[in-house]
Amino acid sequence: MTRTGTSSGNGASSSIGTGTGATARKRGRPPRTESADTRDRILTAAREQFSERGYEKTSVRGIAKAAGVDSALVHHYFGTKEKVFEAAIEVAFAPALNAPEAVADGPLEGVGERLTRFIFGIWENPTTRTPLLAIVRSAVNNDTAAAVFRRLVASQLLRRIAVQLDLPDAELRAELAAAQLVGAAMLRYVIKVEPLASADLERIVERLAPVVQGHLTGP
Repeated sequence: MTRTGTSSGNGASSSIGTGTGATARKRGRPPRTESADTRDRILTAAREQFSERGYEKTSVRGIAKAAGVDSALVHHYFGTKEKVFEAAIEVAFAPALNAPEAVADGPLEGVGERLTRFIFGIWENPTTRTPLLAIVRSAVNNDTAAAVFRRLVASQLLRRIAVQLDLPDAELRAELAAAQLVGAAMLRYVIKVEPLASADLERIVERLAPVVQGHLTGP
């Protein structure tokens, strides 16, 4: 009887210990094998929240709730809401970060058309256009979001394009070309001004590419 009682006691003790461990893991940081998945879930939820609610109305608590995690985990992986936004838009903005390669892939005299086609190709694709719209809307309506977006564009896009140009005032040239393309994209896809909003893409490229070329390589 003593052995039976001891066995039963040990079994109960083992069960309680296992349960406590599981609870502790749920309340604490996830195991390393779960970290990447948890981080991705938070980023996905953050992009959706920023897209639907904008930067100002999105909270860390709301992101955590949408991701199915505790808000402490959001702070653990990213820190402040500003850092969550920066990480979220960097992923969403990733396709545009290949623009410097489009600039370098061919002769300098064709750079305006290549860059114009590349940027508008991203906007024309619904998969890449949706997160870009969320980024632009947040940046337009909030100074903090605008500062984050500006840092990303300056450090990871415009400066890299400028390096590819290897011309005097290269950064200014890259910024003027970007202003031309971003302005046209906003009028077409965000504000939807007609007839630009419904114009054929080839016609837009035909008109814009020489202007962009002039900014990048003109006198």
